[in-house]
Amino acid sequence: MLYRKIGSTGVDTSVLGFGCMRLPVMGERATGSDLRPGSIDVPRATEMLHRAIDGGVTYVDTAWFYHSEKFGDAGESEPFVGQALAGGWRERVSLATKLPQQLIRERGEMDRYLEQQLERLQTDHIDFYLVHGVTGEAWDRMAGLGVLEFLDKARADGRIKFPAFSFHGQAEEFPRIVDAYDWAFAQIQYNYMDVDYQAGRAGLRYAADKGVGVVVMEPLKGGKLATGLPPQALEVFDRATVKRSPAEWALRYVWNEPGVSLALSGMSTMEQVEDNLRIAALGEADSLAPQDVALYDEVAVAMRARMKADCTACSYCQPCPAGVEIPRVLASLNTAAMWGDANQWNAGYTNVKGGASLCTECGQCEDICPQGLPIRDLMKEAAELFGR
Repeated sequence: MLYRKIGSTGVDTSVLGFGCMRLPVMGERATGSDLRPGSIDVPRATEMLHRAIDGGVTYVDTAWFYHSEKFGDAGESEPFVGQALAGGWRERVSLATKLPQQLIRERGEMDRYLEQQLERLQTDHIDFYLVHGVTGEAWDRMAGLGVLEFLDKARADGRIKFPAFSFHGQAEEFPRIVDAYDWAFAQIQYNYMDVDYQAGRAGLRYAADKGVGVVVMEPLKGGKLATGLPPQALEVFDRATVKRSPAEWALRYVWNEPGVSLALSGMSTMEQVEDNLRIAALGEADSLAPQDVALYDEVAVAMRARMKADCTACSYCQPCPAGVEIPRVLASLNTAAMWGDANQWNAGYTNVKGGASLCTECGQCEDICPQGLPIRDLMKEAAELFGR
């Protein structure tokens, strides 16, 4: 395992972080974008987390919402992490969770959520506490409610060690939030398909130049850059002298950036844990040859030309009031568009119980989609394509 410092904190952490949003669930061998909210398969997930820690992972990430049945509810991820880290595992990692700013309406609620999270995680402190899902508007609202005072107080009394934030806003909003406080890091979505998305590469380097760490989420774009590449993209990577799997290409791209402190991977199987541990041992900054770096732009062009929906399967849109399994529908729509194989994508869609034709166009999903997708239009297209 390789290690890097998180910004100016002086804390060394593994370049691979264990993300607890896509843990295996009971009743299905869920992986990547196929994962739905549900009861965590505790024995399998615990074995995976312990293997990752034994393999050198020192950073574990969770949140209030992860593995909840609907957005806003307290999910199963935090209690799972608290249980899995009992018995000496907690002392071996830096633990990160997030203030659910989307639910905060007054200053006192910040303390109440933090106290509940400490209890759920079975710990007396949280190493990295993030203001979750910040946009420019959300930041202005939270600043007005006194979040800076809250963070100062929580640091002073030892409930948290380092404050941070995760970002889902527009590029122009990012610098002022970075400059607003003494942050340990900014967590941003970044991969070779998202260099200009949200904070993007410009934001990454802005934060790094300020001494603020950068934690990358969605380095595999919800698993799509590991398993969903079309033939045109694979042909580009196949031209490289050094042969790598799609997952290795994607992760190495993120780690090649010196300003990145670590990359979070939401692993759903033990096979993914082992593969990520192997790749992480190669994740040195500036380690890719220039001719290899040039291939990413070609692949991105090939991908963007075919994708229908830039969904990361975060499941914030779930459950749909009408019963539409939106992430699964969009995954099938993308597969159909990228691969152009009717037999393949029809076979996948038969496993979608809540088809696109159930959509009532209420728009609730679009209001909370971090990717800003036109989901209602995409559901119409999917219903016409798949026939239900």
